[in-house]
Formats: sequence, C-alpha cells, structure tokens
Amino acid sequence: MRNRSMIPPFGPDGLLPPGDFELSFDELRQSPLVTGPDNQRAPSTWDMPWRAQLVHNLEILTRQLWKVGIREIFVDGSFAEDKDHPNDIDGYFVCDFDMLRTGELTRQLNPLDPFKIWTWDLALRKPYRGYPNKQLPMWHRYRVELYPHVPGLGIGSGIRDQHGHELEFPSAFRQSRRDRKPRGIVKIKYGGPS
Repeated sequence: MRNRSMIPPFGPDGLLPPGDFELSFDELRQSPLVTGPDNQRAPSTWDMPWRAQLVHNLEILTRQLWKVGIREIFVDGSFAEDKDHPNDIDGYFVCDFDMLRTGELTRQLNPLDPFKIWTWDLALRKPYRGYPNKQLPMWHRYRVELYPHVPGLGIGSGIRDQHGHELEFPSAFRQSRRDRKPRGIVKIKYGGPS
C-alpha cells in the first residue's frame, strides 16, 4: 500500500494544491508526484520510471547542497503537476549572499559533482533539440535545475506575473506558468549529507 498521507492528490486543474509540503526522498518517491494520481484520472501513460529517475537525480544534487550547508531546497515545475512525462524538475534553494557573490558556492559544489555542473552563468547554457530555451549544464546531465535564492535581495527568477513584474523564486515557483494559478511546492526534508 502506498503512503499518500504526506501530500494531497492533484486538484481538478491538475496542480498540486497550494501550500508547502515537506517530504523526505522516501516520502517523495511514494507520493502521487511519482506514483501517479490515485483515481480513475490516472492516465495509462503516467511515466513513473521517468519521475522516479528525476527524483534520483534531484537527490544527487540535493545531497551535494547539504554537504556545503544548504538546508532549504524547494522543487516543483511540471513535476508538481499531473503531466504524464514532465520535462524536468525545477527548484530553488536558499543560500547566503556572500557565498553566491564570491563564487564560493560553486567552488565548493563542483568538486562534489563528477560532471562539474554547478553554474548559473548564462553564457554556459546550451541548446537541446526540440527546446526553445538554452539549458544549464545541470539540466543537460540531470534534467534538474536548482537556482540560488537570497531572501530579501530582490533577485528575479525571470518569470513574470500578470502585470509584467519579475517575481522572486518563492513567488514564481508557487504558481503555474501556464495560467498563473497558485500551486503547491515540495520542500525537501533535510536528511543530512552522506
């Protein structure tokens, strides 16, 4: 029997209901975000193996962030919707401004990753067939994009609200990009570096 008590089912609009849902990786793997909707709406095309692979990849990057002291990590994107085969997992993490500004964050993270994917340099984005936007190295390797967020600094996400104002990650990631409806987000429960 799957444990679905940690996260509610998708709403009628296909979105995770608004709220922050804190889950461990084991809980995330057993949630409807991976196993699929638990009703007649569950499509036969639900790609559970792909979603499980995305969570595996997310865990690799999250454990690297934990090793450098990052504890607050949030994820969503089409992964937090009832899309059969999401393109990726999007997310952000809360970090210290000085670590980000000085490049210390990437200097500490890249030795932990065999592919040295930690960068947010726009010049290092590369195209991927069939996608209109260029992607970061972490996306090409893991199909996960995690962005740094410094609370109170006013750094935008590149996502705009209905009035054209650029949103910071916490606001931008708590709404659907297709229709700007509020949606839930997953906070990864800290499990310690390993």
